Amino acid sequence: MPNPKRRHSRARRDKRRAHDALTRPALSKCPNCQEDKLPHRVCPHCGYYKGREVIEVGEI
Repeated sequence: MPNPKRRHSRARRDKRRAHDALTRPALSKCPNCQEDKLPHRVCPHCGYYKGREVIEVGEI
């Protein structure tokens, strides 16, 4: 198995890692309660999805 003959510089290493940054998740507004939620998922605040109640959210 081949091994590197020379050490890679910091610049070369960092160029490779330039795409490793984390991105924020895409959020959409719930049409029922206007809270932020992940798209194509049940709203964790009110329990609605596509205009109907899917899960019952309890009071905390």
